[in-house]
Amino acid sequence: MLADYLHYGLLVALAIALLFAAFTDIRERKIANWLNAGIALTAPIFWWTSGLALWPDVAMQFGVALAAFAILTGLFALRMMGGGDVKLLTALALWIEPGSFLKLLIIMALVGGALTIVMGVYHAVRRRRERLAIPYGVAIAIGGLWVIGTHYLPSAAYALGAK
Repeated sequence: MLADYLHYGLLVALAIALLFAAFTDIRERKIANWLNAGIALTAPIFWWTSGLALWPDVAMQFGVALAAFAILTGLFALRMMGGGDVKLLTALALWIEPGSFLKLLIIMALVGGALTIVMGVYHAVRRRRERLAIPYGVAIAIGGLWVIGTHYLPSAAYALGAK
């Protein structure tokens, strides 16, 4: 029972961290290293409360995070993604199982595309000449919150005691 409370408490903490990342990315166009580190460093507690086995479950989490970091670092090198976004997605890969992480990436891409269009139109209407900067942490946060809400939290019927 205590592990359940801790499990859901960690999910709430992750949701708050994602919201914080989104708001700081909007305001400052950066995601703090301490926030990304906190998300990554609390993943082992989440694994324990989730009952993940070291092999193959935790190993798979590390593998997906390593693959995500390698691919996203390439995008960073091409100046297609910010460093904070790379670190945030890598930290999230430690939390979210591989199938759901793919869903997060799809939601993130859809939201990011819509955000880019909206920001581009706003940028054009304001006739700004500086480079368009998209706060992609917003799209990452929405994707992460969507996965948390649809995959990790109990359904409303279950939460209300229905079987």
